[in-house]
Amino acid sequence: MDKKQKKIIVIIILILLLLGSITYLVFAVGGKRTTPNDNKKAEQKEEEKKEPDPEPVAVPTLKIIDLESKTRPIAIMIDNESGAWPQAGLQDAYLSYEIIVEGGISRILAIYKDKDTSKIGPVRSARHYYLDYALENDAIFTHFGFSPQAEGDIKRFGVNNISGTQADGGAFTRDTRIKGWQNVFTSISNLTNKATAKKYRTTSDVEPLLNYSIEEVDLNSATGATIANTIRIDYSTLYYVGYEFDIESKTYKRYMKGNPHVDRVTGAQLTYKNIIVYDIRNYPLNDGSGKGRQGLNNIGSGDGYYISNGYAIPIKWEKISRTSGTTYRDLAGNEIKVNDGNTFIHLQPQFKTLTIK
Repeated sequence: MDKKQKKIIVIIILILLLLGSITYLVFAVGGKRTTPNDNKKAEQKEEEKKEPDPEPVAVPTLKIIDLESKTRPIAIMIDNESGAWPQAGLQDAYLSYEIIVEGGISRILAIYKDKDTSKIGPVRSARHYYLDYALENDAIFTHFGFSPQAEGDIKRFGVNNISGTQADGGAFTRDTRIKGWQNVFTSISNLTNKATAKKYRTTSDVEPLLNYSIEEVDLNSATGATIANTIRIDYSTLYYVGYEFDIESKTYKRYMKGNPHVDRVTGAQLTYKNIIVYDIRNYPLNDGSGKGRQGLNNIGSGDGYYISNGYAIPIKWEKISRTSGTTYRDLAGNEIKVNDGNTFIHLQPQFKTLTIK
């Protein structure tokens, strides 16, 4: 092979190598071959194409109580004689009862759950029928003294109670600025500590007494609904309670004997979302004490009203035993739904005037 032929062969080889390089570049640039960086870029583009994750939707929950909470409620006897006004801490109770006692006056049973109220009272002595309403809420019963009937029933029913005795020292304090016996106060932390020291159960699996609704309950279209902008509940010739609907807050401002019922600590007028009222026959006990203590025919059934958001509807109440919960039903027999908020239940003496307008 001469030099000329060798030169031609070398040129052919170079041309073939050049064609191979060009082919490689065409495939690489044309996307037939990818590198790790190319993969990352492709993944980023795919991520950009995806829809963003939707914002988590908040599930509505009750504000008045936590339905998931296992905290056991605490029920406290509150003095309601005029000398005890104004009381402290009532606004924090999610549920309250007002019932007649001797002398034409009433007392209040205020029930608390998951609160840290620092001043509650004046705390007063127990009457036996108030135990029924602590029991129906599975609450620790707090009082400062008791009637003989209440003392016997506390033992009879095995009620977890905290009383104003030497054994329960530390649970109560006296406000020495107040003269007389209406100066005993307590706090949720004091009562919780005392309940723990007494080895009382501090958790509860009992369902709430009332059937709360997260959505607003509109009574306007309910059977028998009537306007309820003002309410007056007579307890005796000496004492009556009033409520006035506030359309802005959709709550009822509370009055006692025509005067705003305010909190001792904050000075703010008490307000309530729900009111339940029904009449009960009360009678003087023939216990030989001459003090006029009362009995109550609260086991059975009867008529009443549920009031909220400016309207009242007729209801039926029923309580089959002292330890069972009271049920409240509409005229169709359905358990009433109660608006999310605090509730005041009034057991009004029979034959006393109830005004709703």
